[in-house]
Amino acid sequence: MAALSIPALHASHAGSWLREGSGTTRPVSKGEAVTAAADTPLLILNAPLVATRLGYPDLSGLDLLELFAFVHPARFVVPTAKGLAHALGLDEPKGDADVPKLLQEAAGALLETCESDQWAEREGAWTGLQSLVRMRWPWANLLGAHIRKPERAERWLFTRLPEWEETPELPQPRQIVLEGDAVLRRLAELTGSNAEQRPTQQAYAAEAAYAFAPREARGRPHVVLAQAGTGIGKTLGYLAPASLWAQESGGTVWVSTYTKALQRQLRKESRRAWPEYRPDGSQPVVVRKGRENYLCLLNLEDALQGGFAGRAAIMAQLVARWAAYSQDGDMIGGDLPGWLGTLFRQRGITALTDRRGECVYAGCPHFRKCFIERATRASVGADLVIGNHALVMINAARGRDQAARPTRVVFDEGHHVFDAADSTFAAALTGAEAIELRRWVIGPEKNARGRRRGLSARLADVASYDEAGAKAITAACAAAESLPGDSWMQRIVDGAPSGPLEELFAAARATVYARDESGGQEAGYGLETEAAGLDGAFVERAEAAREALSELRQPLMRLGLRLEALLEDGPDWLDGPGRARIEGARQSLGWRIDLLSAWETMLARLSGPADPEYVDWLAVDRSDAREYDIGIHRHWLDPMKPFASVVLEPAHGVVMTSATLRDGEGWEKAIKRSGVPYIEVTPKLSEHLSPFDYAEQAEVLIVNDIPRGDIPALAGAYGRLIEASGGGVLGLFTAIRRLRAVHGRIADRLARGGLPLYAQHVDPIDTGTLVDIFRDDPAASLLGTDALRDGVDVPGHSLRLVVMEQVPWPRPTILHRARRLAGGGSSYDDGLIRAKLAQAFGRLIRSKGDRGHFVVLSSAFPSRLLSAFPKGTPVHRISLEEALHRVAASVSGETVKDGNHARPPV
Repeated sequence: MAALSIPALHASHAGSWLREGSGTTRPVSKGEAVTAAADTPLLILNAPLVATRLGYPDLSGLDLLELFAFVHPARFVVPTAKGLAHALGLDEPKGDADVPKLLQEAAGALLETCESDQWAEREGAWTGLQSLVRMRWPWANLLGAHIRKPERAERWLFTRLPEWEETPELPQPRQIVLEGDAVLRRLAELTGSNAEQRPTQQAYAAEAAYAFAPREARGRPHVVLAQAGTGIGKTLGYLAPASLWAQESGGTVWVSTYTKALQRQLRKESRRAWPEYRPDGSQPVVVRKGRENYLCLLNLEDALQGGFAGRAAIMAQLVARWAAYSQDGDMIGGDLPGWLGTLFRQRGITALTDRRGECVYAGCPHFRKCFIERATRASVGADLVIGNHALVMINAARGRDQAARPTRVVFDEGHHVFDAADSTFAAALTGAEAIELRRWVIGPEKNARGRRRGLSARLADVASYDEAGAKAITAACAAAESLPGDSWMQRIVDGAPSGPLEELFAAARATVYARDESGGQEAGYGLETEAAGLDGAFVERAEAAREALSELRQPLMRLGLRLEALLEDGPDWLDGPGRARIEGARQSLGWRIDLLSAWETMLARLSGPADPEYVDWLAVDRSDAREYDIGIHRHWLDPMKPFASVVLEPAHGVVMTSATLRDGEGWEKAIKRSGVPYIEVTPKLSEHLSPFDYAEQAEVLIVNDIPRGDIPALAGAYGRLIEASGGGVLGLFTAIRRLRAVHGRIADRLARGGLPLYAQHVDPIDTGTLVDIFRDDPAASLLGTDALRDGVDVPGHSLRLVVMEQVPWPRPTILHRARRLAGGGSSYDDGLIRAKLAQAFGRLIRSKGDRGHFVVLSSAFPSRLLSAFPKGTPVHRISLEEALHRVAASVSGETVKDGNHARPPV
């Protein structure tokens, strides 16, 4: 293998290095690096990240990640020099100075692959390359010399994708009772004959089986609330009864998660119980996500045929390469590299998904190949469907046929069900939501790019055949003109709102600012105020807006009735695909009509007495002092009430499980937050402690000499702790502003010591990829916010120290204040804080071999919160110097003295 003799550039917080084509590597200043990059295309790895390191936003060149995405689409690689070396079987660079050489070797290896007869992803490469040549992709000409023209014309992507097939309606599952011995035998099959016996896992599996027993009364599901500490093996614990029930009953079990990381883990673990494919080619296990996660083939076709320009067009070509080899077309958390979108410094990835509900269903030429439709149909006959909390709730709420409504559900990461229900059953009339509805009805603005999405275009054949339907479409389009249009926010800021909705948002904005008591201190954050005590002028604007929404809802309802009539007694030309398209349009109409009804109800109640079941408020959303949305919000005071009605009551069996399901103080709050009191069901309570020896494996260190609000002291503490640990630190922050300030003060110094530091909201890398990088490098550390507190599974030496900047006090929002008042005041807050602490601590010890420290930089950590940590975990209130000593001793293997006793380091 010959290295590519093109100059290569590498930049990190520790410095920059340039390797000439002749093979000489030398350190260079940022200025020299920028000049070299501007003069000629250089080999680089992750251009946006290198640009950030150099402070040169316009950096471009021959990015090895783009080349990898072309040569090996849908193949995983950690986007670092080390990760690239491992993926290509090359020697790992020993330091930053060796990275440019690796880039030259990696480029040579990838180009050599293109010449090999064993290149698995050859099909479509030559055709795609011709398009990339025309787009002047930096790699195109180099690749042209290594990819031979095929003897026969390559098939177009859209002809290569397989078609899904219709599936027959399934009978109801058989009513069976799972015997305890059978469940344990299935568990033994899943864990394997060589696995250690885990009595707690066996007890957990046996108790989870209770949820699969025949229901005794309508509206009374069997509910299991199961707390299973880390290391119990709860995934296989509930898959044992779930797989046995699915096999013997012929029914479908849904497993719902909160994070995409757990979905990936579940897909892998499910292979122990089910093969990837049945003999007939169908899938027994299907992963389901919302429509906005999947590639829309019609959007991709538009992008490939001129809908995207410049760099975005290149990205579309790389996505097309991926689509041909993707397992399921999942663009968000699937096998599309998470870093691909960030390489193009824009939201082009999301533009290729169905985020605005513009799907034309059977009217789409790619309908029979659609990834979304394939997953939907595959789930009907599956034994196991892996979804997420929001999707399960939406399916339960909107499921018009029994096959789409989950009746046996396992909610893993069950401590997040409350939050998911809070989002699912809330209502928000905002400018952003209203303008999306306008575009769905009318279509995009006159000069907007992309295909037409308005009702008139989508249902043109219906309008030409059915006069009443045509009139309804015309009336709806006219009524939608009252919704906010492009530049709505600027008109409001300028004091010139147009239409009843914009006038309402202008009034909401004025009210929020008038009531603001922050004195301008919260310039970087959104503002809100209660939707109470509103004056007559505001109420009049709300009523005018409500009437405008009603005028839109009515023709949409008439159109829905006309579509139903067409389906019942359609014309001769209405074939199967046409009926499917109309049915899809009817469903889209249905949920938008429901949305309008919710908005109308919310506005109507602004003039009356407050409803104790809801919390209403006005908000101006801002980011870095820039306003980007205005709205009126309504949340249930207790979202588990609608959850109980929509999800629990129709179900037959439900398991809610988590390592942190119940509060450290008891089961009372967990039962309340499950929703079961609303359906008068007594849940089966199951608790199994972690098998880990926390007294020996972990310590909690509460550092009491870092003044709150002292950013230099906070940054100094983080830097010294990372140095003492030698990396492997997960730093959790409650505010992005403090995270950025700390990162900016310590990243360069740490990098010069061989300790790379990555951070959410700083590095142009998606969260999932940041975790992949952190997991892959034991010397790396990662700073982040709430997204890293859950779903991060980094067992082993890569994570040995978790640092929280302070006690995670709840943000004092209007919604939180109302729930705090209803939930017991400070005890409500304490429960939330303990849950966050327990979840964060859970990142530290993931296996029996893990050792580590959990540090909270708090000068006044309340003792009542200590029950968040597992029993037996040593807790020390100490100074930063003492904490540094304990962390360093753990790394070096020294014995640490506790008072009059000596104990081995964790």
